[in-house]
Amino acid sequence: MPDIVLATLNAKYVHASFGLRYLLANLGPLQSRACLAEFDLQQRPIDIAESLLARQPRIIGLGVYIWNVAPTTELVAILKRLRPELVIVLGGPEVSFELDQQPVTGRADYVVTGEADLKFAELCRVLLEPGAKTSPPMPKVLSAEPPEFKDLALPYDFYTHEDVTHRILYVEASRGCPFHCEFCLSSLEVPVRQAPLPAFLHHLERLLDRGARHLKFVDRTFNLNIESSRRILEFLLERHRPGDLFHFEMIPDRLPVALREVIARFPPGSLQFEIGIQTFNESVSQLIHRRQDYARLEENFHFLRHETGVHLHADLIAGLPGETVESFAAGFDRLVALGPHEIQVGILKRLRGTPIVRHDAEWGMVYSPEPPYEVLQTRLIDFESMQRLRRFARYWDLVGNSGNFVETAPLLWSSRGTGSGATREAGSPFHGFSRWSEWLFARVGRTDRIALIRLMELLYEYLVSERGADSKLVAQALWGDYRRGGRFDKPSFLREHLAAGASNRGDRPAKPLRPKRQARHWA
Repeated sequence: MPDIVLATLNAKYVHASFGLRYLLANLGPLQSRACLAEFDLQQRPIDIAESLLARQPRIIGLGVYIWNVAPTTELVAILKRLRPELVIVLGGPEVSFELDQQPVTGRADYVVTGEADLKFAELCRVLLEPGAKTSPPMPKVLSAEPPEFKDLALPYDFYTHEDVTHRILYVEASRGCPFHCEFCLSSLEVPVRQAPLPAFLHHLERLLDRGARHLKFVDRTFNLNIESSRRILEFLLERHRPGDLFHFEMIPDRLPVALREVIARFPPGSLQFEIGIQTFNESVSQLIHRRQDYARLEENFHFLRHETGVHLHADLIAGLPGETVESFAAGFDRLVALGPHEIQVGILKRLRGTPIVRHDAEWGMVYSPEPPYEVLQTRLIDFESMQRLRRFARYWDLVGNSGNFVETAPLLWSSRGTGSGATREAGSPFHGFSRWSEWLFARVGRTDRIALIRLMELLYEYLVSERGADSKLVAQALWGDYRRGGRFDKPSFLREHLAAGASNRGDRPAKPLRPKRQARHWA
C-alpha cells in the first residue's frame, strides 16, 4: 500500500491532472511510495473517500481548484471523520490565497501555497521520517517559492498508455506571465521561466512516439519568446501526423513573420489558438492594466483566419469594471467580424488573490460567494442584465460555438428577417442573438439539457415566426448544419420544407480525425 496518495477531482475524465504528475515526478526517493488517484466531478465525495481509504495511505495530497473546491471540502470532512490521524495536504490555486476564509483549509493538516513541485516533497520527507510524530510540527501553511525549471524533474513519463490513448495531455514550455491583468491569477506568476528546450523537446518526442495526438500547452503566453515558440512549432510540424491537434494560448498582438511562416505550413485544423481578447473597451483595458494593440490584434486575426488553417478560439469577458452592456455588445460584434471559430463569453470571476477587488467600491462590484465566484452585478450592469448576459453566454456556446449551426446562426442577425426587432438586429450579432436568447429562455426556462433536434426546431420556429425569414432558406441551413456533423437521419420537422433532392442519402464524409467540435467548424 502507498504511503502517499496524490489525488484530485478533474472537471472531466478527459483532462489528465498535470499538477499531480509534477508532484509525483519530484518526490525523489519517495516516488516508489506514492501513487496517483484521479477522479472527476461526476463521482460522489463519499465514494471517492472509500477509494482513497482502501489504499491505506498515511498522507493524501489533494489538488484544489475553483471547479472542485466544494466537493473537495466535503471529501476532506469525510476523510477526517473516518481517519483523524490521516495527514491531508492541500495545494493548488484555490488554496494559495485568502486561506483564513476557506472551510477546506481549516479541515486540512497542511496547505502548500504557490508552485508546490518541490515543497510538497520536502513536507512528505519530514512527515515520513522515523519518529516524525515526536518532532516539532511543520507550520500548517507552507509557502513555495517559484522553482527554476533546471531544478525540476519533468512529469511526462507519468502519462500512462490510457492517458496517451484517451485523454488530453498537458505540457508546458514556460511558466509565468509578464502581464498584470487584474482579473487573472497568472498576473501574480512572475517571473516568466522557460523550460530547458532540449530536455522539453526530448520528452515531447517520447510522447509523440508513444502515440500522443492531442497536446495542450498550458503556457499563459506561448508566443512571448519568439525563438523558443518557433523551434517548438517547427519540431511539431516535422513530426505531424493526420489527426494531431496542438493547442496554445497566444498573446493576440504578437505574431511576427518568424511565427507566421511556420504556422501557415500546418495542415488545416491541426493547431488551435486560444486568444484572450477579454475586452475591446480601451478605457476598461487601462483600468484593469491589460495592455494590447488592437490594430495589430485585428491584423493578426485577419492573417490567421484567411491565410492559415488554425482553429481560433477567442475569449471575451462580460462584467469587467467600467464595462456597460452597450460597450460589451460593441466588442462582441467587433470580435464576430474577425471570424474566430469559437467565442468563449465568460462572466467575470473574482479569483482569490487577484487585485480586481480594488475596483469593488468604485464600480459596485458584487460577486457570488460560492464558486466560481462570478460577478452578480456592477454599478453599470444590474443583476437582471447580468442574468441576460449569463444566458447569452450559455446559449452562444450551444449555438455559436458548437459547430452545429455554422450556417444557421448568422440568420439570427442577418438583414433577411422582417419580423419585430429585425431592423435593430441586422448587422449586430449581439442584439440579434440576445433577442433569440431571451425568446428561447421564455420558451424552455433552462440553459442546459436541450436536445439537438429540439434546439433545431426552436431555431426554425423563431427564425420563421419571429424574424420573418424564408422557411425554405432556414430549413436548408439547418439541414446543411445537421449533415456537417456527419448526420443523415433527416429530422421529421424539416422534411416538408426541403426539396425532394435533399435526400437522406449521399456520400458520407470520412470520420473526422480531429475532435468533433473542431471538425464541424471545418467541414
